[in-house]
Amino acid sequence: MEQQRGSRSFPERKGQKRKLEEGPPAEDPQISPSTTTDAAPHAALLSEVAAQVSVLNSAFSWKESDRAAAKRAAQVLAELAKNAEDLVSVIVDGGAVPALTTHLQSPPYCEGDLAHKPFEHEVEKGSAFALGLLAIKPEYQNLIVDKGALPHLVSLLKRSKDCSTSRALNSVIRRAADAITNLAHENSSIKTRVRLEGGIPPLVELLEYSDSKVQRAAAGALRTLAFKNDDNKNLIVECNSLPTLILMLGSEDAAIHYEAVGVIGNLVHSSPNIKKEVISSGALQPVIGLLSSCCPESQREAALLLGQFASTDSDCKVHIVQRGAVRPLIEMLQSADVQLKEMSAFALGRLAQDSHNQAGIAHSGGLEPLLKLLSSRNGSLQHNAAFALYGLADNEDNVSGFIRVGGVQKLQDEEFIVQATKDCVSKTLKRLEEKIHGRVLRHLLYLMRISEKSIQRRVGLALAHFCSPEDQRTIFIDENGICLLTGLELLLGLLGSTNTKQQLDGAAALYRLANKSMALSPVDAAPPSPTQRVYLGEQYVNNATLSDVTFLVEGRKFYAHRICLLASSDAFRAMFDGGYREKDARDIEIPNIKWEVFELMMRFIYTGSVDITIEISQDLLRAADQYLLEGLKRLCEYTIAQDITLENVGSMYDLSEAFHAMSLRQACILFILEHFEKLSSMHGQNELVQRTIPEIREYFCRALKKSTTNLQSLRL
Repeated sequence: MEQQRGSRSFPERKGQKRKLEEGPPAEDPQISPSTTTDAAPHAALLSEVAAQVSVLNSAFSWKESDRAAAKRAAQVLAELAKNAEDLVSVIVDGGAVPALTTHLQSPPYCEGDLAHKPFEHEVEKGSAFALGLLAIKPEYQNLIVDKGALPHLVSLLKRSKDCSTSRALNSVIRRAADAITNLAHENSSIKTRVRLEGGIPPLVELLEYSDSKVQRAAAGALRTLAFKNDDNKNLIVECNSLPTLILMLGSEDAAIHYEAVGVIGNLVHSSPNIKKEVISSGALQPVIGLLSSCCPESQREAALLLGQFASTDSDCKVHIVQRGAVRPLIEMLQSADVQLKEMSAFALGRLAQDSHNQAGIAHSGGLEPLLKLLSSRNGSLQHNAAFALYGLADNEDNVSGFIRVGGVQKLQDEEFIVQATKDCVSKTLKRLEEKIHGRVLRHLLYLMRISEKSIQRRVGLALAHFCSPEDQRTIFIDENGICLLTGLELLLGLLGSTNTKQQLDGAAALYRLANKSMALSPVDAAPPSPTQRVYLGEQYVNNATLSDVTFLVEGRKFYAHRICLLASSDAFRAMFDGGYREKDARDIEIPNIKWEVFELMMRFIYTGSVDITIEISQDLLRAADQYLLEGLKRLCEYTIAQDITLENVGSMYDLSEAFHAMSLRQACILFILEHFEKLSSMHGQNELVQRTIPEIREYFCRALKKSTTNLQSLRL
């Protein structure tokens, strides 16, 4: 549930892009525009590269003409590499790397050379810049280093120790640092080689250099070298870089504090000891200050760094909040910059894992923007927001806020991209459910009574999903079992709404409420017989032995025994014990019932059980209803309920009404609620829903009262 710095490299890439675009100053009018056009033929480009490489190879001396020629050649190669990245391979293939590497150092000084050094630092600067551009392509990084560029680049960094400073000196140092940055980018072996060549100490010293561009370049190089390299991290810290880096966080130059916060971020990543040292060195407040920076990149890095600080210990989480980080982080959640939102959500997620911070983040307005981020199609952003909400849900003071702003519906309805986010949301909903009792429940019931209608609905929906069975009656029906102005009426109101979304929410909540109640499960088993039975057994079914009554069904005789029939139902008792003509009749005709239906009915009477197929179930239901065989009737209802579909649920409901089949009717109601979304899109089915609402009301009132009674008896 954490955003790992190692999985992102956008700050480094942006820094490289900036360096690449700056380019060398266009100070030499002799550079031909034709050499930088993409339209130049490949052969011409090869010829141009070869010519410049030849110049570099022949002009390694202090002669003014050689220095001028070498400077121009390095600039031409740099322009080619900068303006067309696909030309880099042509330049490398043309032998530019060893030639440029040679010019990273000053030529040997021979007797007779001029007393002054023409173009001092400038040829080296151009060569470093050109090599840095070539190193943007990862496949050439090792080649450049293998040709010996690193020791020369480190030597250029050390020119800062010269007593005099100049624009040219500043530029060559900066270009050397930039070249190291590009060479080491995502190349672990080169990062190590820079350290072994002694490149880290001079880079740390350059953080205090007088030129701000050099400071920035040195910080950029250290940032790259520190990324995923523990030995480099430790050496950077041992060189006493932290005090200067922390001071740079407060720079008015956005480029400087952006690089500085990036260095610190890479130093602390996966390094608990360095993290503690950075915090103890006073970095916390300056980093929080960067949350309000005008530089989005610095804000982003600061938020990510605070998230890493927050993982140190609980005290650090509290200190970050106390020092004012929450409000700017919440403001960043509403930025148009996706990565800025992602990092601020990451930081808030870490802070929200501390109980002291959870209520404060919600109270400061963090809930709604975090919930909105769940709609993002960016998987990392969505997950960071979900993780933050998971933390906030741990505090019962936030539960009402979640529900009041529609957070429960948002968590339930949103589509989540990765499984980890789905798991996180599931745990968040579980946390909320566990807190719906005591003062939280009392507050929600208060809101359901006095709030505006939209909030009342949200509360009713949430309680339907989250309440415990023992609280259902309190929430959804009043003390007298009447549903007036209660949670149930709110849900039924949604079901009867003209708004499709409200109908779907109401149906889902009612179905969830049904499943949470012991008395509200679908008809998944036939209940025991409601009356005491006498079963003669299978061997007496249609057996003439001791038979004292015969039924004529479809012209066929069916032998029966009055004692068994008298015990089976009131209908047979009335037939044989009342004033009906069948009382003394030996043969009784049974009209309108098929033989197989009558046989199954009698088999149930004699044995108490029978296998019912779906094909015969409806005819058998009619017979069971006619002869008041409640046990058989319930078995038929159970069988019929297994065959309810989207297409036939209406006719099934009509069947339940026609034969007062309560179990089947309940099964139809639950089916309608469960499959409401699909049913609502089918022609004519909405009328069925509206027709069943009164029955749904009665059903829930009966069931909730019964559920409460059952719970009380269980306790006793």
